[in-house]
This record gives sequence, structure tokens and C-alpha cells, in this order.
Amino acid sequence: MDIRSMFSLEGKVALVTGASKGIGHAIAHAYAAAGAHVVVSSRKQDAIDTVVKEIQASGGKASAISCNVGDMEDVRLLAEKCLQQFGCIDVLVNNAAVNPVFGPVVETNESAFDKIMAVNVKGPFELAKGLYPAMKAKKGGSVINISSVGGLRPEPGLGIYSMSKASLISLTKVMAKEWGDDNIRVNAICPGLVKTKFSEALWSNDKIMGMMMKMLPIKRVGTSEEIAALGLYLASDASAYCTGSVFTADGGFTI
Repeated sequence: MDIRSMFSLEGKVALVTGASKGIGHAIAHAYAAAGAHVVVSSRKQDAIDTVVKEIQASGGKASAISCNVGDMEDVRLLAEKCLQQFGCIDVLVNNAAVNPVFGPVVETNESAFDKIMAVNVKGPFELAKGLYPAMKAKKGGSVINISSVGGLRPEPGLGIYSMSKASLISLTKVMAKEWGDDNIRVNAICPGLVKTKFSEALWSNDKIMGMMMKMLPIKRVGTSEEIAALGLYLASDASAYCTGSVFTADGGFTI
């Protein structure tokens, strides 16, 4: 058994959304280090251009294509550009997400609801669907949806966000079941509290952290690199028999 080759992404093309920072940024770097050509995507072109320069400076291969995952026309255009440039995407990581509100469900307005569902669920659905025909023709691919422990256990103040992440888990299982015959694997990662800009309102709050530390068997906040390592496993041949699975990386929070 050649462990190195099992985790290698040499010759593969990977698309990572929300890759300008946090978990997406770490995954993009991990995939490039494993040999993939990484298509780095996020809303702001200058931000993803910076990530491409970082990857190239480290000897990796990368391209930048901007996209607002909440805009379905933009999502479809992203899929088209990727297929025109590379012919096929071997690995898709749906990482981009939003949570514009924090509070009770009854205080969430329709605009916030629609934005959360568009970016966190509809965008990943449309992007995976747009790349599916090329994956099917190639008879292979890996789709990795970045969900959340909130999708497994709703958290106070994160009601609609939690619901959107539960929907993404269900979408993962549906796609895995329908696309298995095409040798396309679809899995979900549910991070717990990870120290990123996205979750800063939580890990920077002493009261919340005090409660978290009482609940966590591994008494610390996770890192983006730790999530990226799991993302590499799911992108590579090492996870060839995994599909429709939901992997937690949460320090034991959901035990």
C-alpha cells in the first residue's frame, strides 16, 4: 500500500468556494500542496488573486475565478468557466457560507432567510449540478460540502443557519445516492468551533467560550488546517469507499 499516492491529488483539478480566508483558504493550500491545480473562488477578485499568488509562491498551481455563490447566474457562470478552462473539475468543495443574523428565529426577516438559503444551500446545489455532467462523463469525482455541527444540533441564535446546514447534509446524502453509479462521491464535513473570521463572534466571547470549554472533551478551538486535513482525505483516493457520510471535526462537541 502506497500511502503517499493514496493522498495525492496530482493531475486533479479542485474548485474551492469561499477560499479567500478561513477553512476554504486552508483547504486550497492543502490541495495545492497535494498536487492539485486549485481553482480559488470567492466574491472579491483581489482577495482570491492574493491566494493564488500565495499558492504559486509555494510551488503550487492555482487559478482565480470570482463568484457570488448567492447569485445563481454567477454560480452557473463559474461552472461554465471551469469546464471551459479545464474540461472537468475532479474535486468540488462547497465551502462558501453566510450567517447575517444572530438571534431567535422569530426575529429573522425574509431577506436574511433567503440570503442564508441561497448561499448555504441553493448555490452548492446549482454548482454541483453544473459540474455533474463532466464528472459523469469522466466516471469520477468528489464533492465535499462544508456543513456545521449546527446542522446536526441547532444552536441558540443560529436557527436558520443551522437549518440551512441541515439541508446541506440532506442534499449531500441525496446526491451521494443518485450519483454513486457514476462513481461520484459526495460527503459532508461538520466543523465545530474553528478559529476563523467567520466565527469570531463566538470564539472572541469569553462567556460563550467558558461554556464551550465545559462541553468540549478536547478543550480548545479547532484550526482551519485541521478541517483541511479531513478535506484532503475526502478529496483523495484514500476515501474511495466513502460517500453520503457526515464527518464531524468538533473536538467532541456533539458527543
